[in-house]
Amino acid sequence: MTESDARNISRIIEFSCVLAEMIAERGITPEEIRRDRFTQWAVTTPLYNIGEFTSHVSRELRMLHPEIPWSRAAGLRHRLVHDYEGTNWDIVVEVVFCDIPAYAAQLEALLEAEGI
Repeated sequence: MTESDARNISRIIEFSCVLAEMIAERGITPEEIRRDRFTQWAVTTPLYNIGEFTSHVSRELRMLHPEIPWSRAAGLRHRLVHDYEGTNWDIVVEVVFCDIPAYAAQLEALLEAEGI
């Protein structure tokens, strides 16, 4: 793993943790994400960053670990930023509460396996 990959993965984990902490501290619910524009903006900003850092992970590392959903994380950022056909907030809720914690755990395990 390159130093750049390690740095990008560390940032993904950091933004994932900040998102989880923000949700917990503020008691943000799935329903609040579905209906409140301010909450939507607050939770999508870390998702943009997670997707951006994911897109900068090297192709070589992504190919070595196809079990990690690299394309889904990077693709979500593009969909949110460009608002292709509107945002499906039910999907964002699933990503925020299920997919991102699992993604971060996979990345933490990868760094640990690499001794980082």
